[in-house]
Amino acid sequence: MSDPGKRRWLILSHAYNVDGRAESVTITDKIPHLLAAGIEPVVFSSVMGQPDPQVTHVQMLPWGPAGIRFDLRHVLARRFGRGVVYRVLSLIVTVLLALPILVERLLGGLRSQWSWAIPALLRGRGLVKRGEVELVFSTGGVFSAHLAGYWLKRWTGCRWIVEVHDPLVIPGRAPQGRHERFLARLEERICRHADLAWWFTDGALAAARRRHPELGERGIVVLPGAEPPVVRTEYQRGPQCVFGHFGSLSPTRSLAPALEAIALLLQRDPSLREVLRLEVYGSALDPQAAQLVESLKLTGVVLPIGRLEFDPATGLSGRARVMQRMQQCDVLLMMHGDMAEAGEYIPSKLYEYFWARRPVLALTCENAQLDALVVGHGGWVAPTREQPAVVEAFAAAIGRWREGGLPDVDVPPVTVADAVGRILKAVDGLGSARRG
Repeated sequence: MSDPGKRRWLILSHAYNVDGRAESVTITDKIPHLLAAGIEPVVFSSVMGQPDPQVTHVQMLPWGPAGIRFDLRHVLARRFGRGVVYRVLSLIVTVLLALPILVERLLGGLRSQWSWAIPALLRGRGLVKRGEVELVFSTGGVFSAHLAGYWLKRWTGCRWIVEVHDPLVIPGRAPQGRHERFLARLEERICRHADLAWWFTDGALAAARRRHPELGERGIVVLPGAEPPVVRTEYQRGPQCVFGHFGSLSPTRSLAPALEAIALLLQRDPSLREVLRLEVYGSALDPQAAQLVESLKLTGVVLPIGRLEFDPATGLSGRARVMQRMQQCDVLLMMHGDMAEAGEYIPSKLYEYFWARRPVLALTCENAQLDALVVGHGGWVAPTREQPAVVEAFAAAIGRWREGGLPDVDVPPVTVADAVGRILKAVDGLGSARRG
């Protein structure tokens, strides 16, 4: 039995402490606040991330060949970089596991991480049976954490709380293929069996409740928030109006609508070419945006900078440099994306933007909660698909900059401490009730 004066939680997080992964930051940022509240976390994760010395951290390889290959690639990249040694060793692993992976896919049809749930179940079952943890907390992201949590719930009757990062069911159509049907069944099991489950948006919770009314009041919304920046930099208005985009880009989260709006503004007012800049950090331009930079003649206006790494001259980490640059930009640009699940999704980068205290210009897709957050923090919103509205949003931001009216935003940001406080209050409200 555990010390009755301690509260220990078993946290299942496949991508725990993996640099650059939003899924990882969402849980690792919570750890100091859980510790401060008297919670002793025991973390089960994959081997992809760095060991975390502040908690009991158990890293496990999955038991399936596809999962082993996936995780080992991350380990090799961390150990050797992505040069020749990495490529040779990755090729050896791929060749050795090729036939088992083929058999696994033919029999199962699930994505590679599923088999991590097996060792998590077997190791976790002993902790629960011995009374060493108060509850099981699955978080992701990667669905295998929730699969392991569900198995532990059914096998041991433990209390199970769930943090769902991304919609498990794509809105607007029936699940397609074995993997999507599996995720739909997993959502049903979460809604039926979890003692507490939370989503990150009103839209995601509402959709889950529509599909599974039995969830009832056990489902809540918790905005994940972000931690304060490790460095503070004073904003100073410069000779150019700099928009900064930070984060990943893809065909479904493309810079194209922003670039087309900028091109129209330059046609309308050619003098803007000397003062308007869009700096792109953290990702290469998506294919459509890269083509538009050339065809719309935006070279010199759009500056693809990429990832910021550790700076030995200042001692600042890549993440610290990102936060520093956010605070120096005149306006922070957020691309919500144009996909079916946009109404149930808020980019986690938004909460870091709020901590930078700079106004946000967000191109969004059918998400009233997101729009309200941006406007409430002194920013501008335009529907991604409505080009005139996007043009006017950029024009409004530039106009305010020209008038010298872009001081730091004084609206309080959304914090991780708030998120953890809401979770703890909800968990304490469960009392001693146990649902099977």
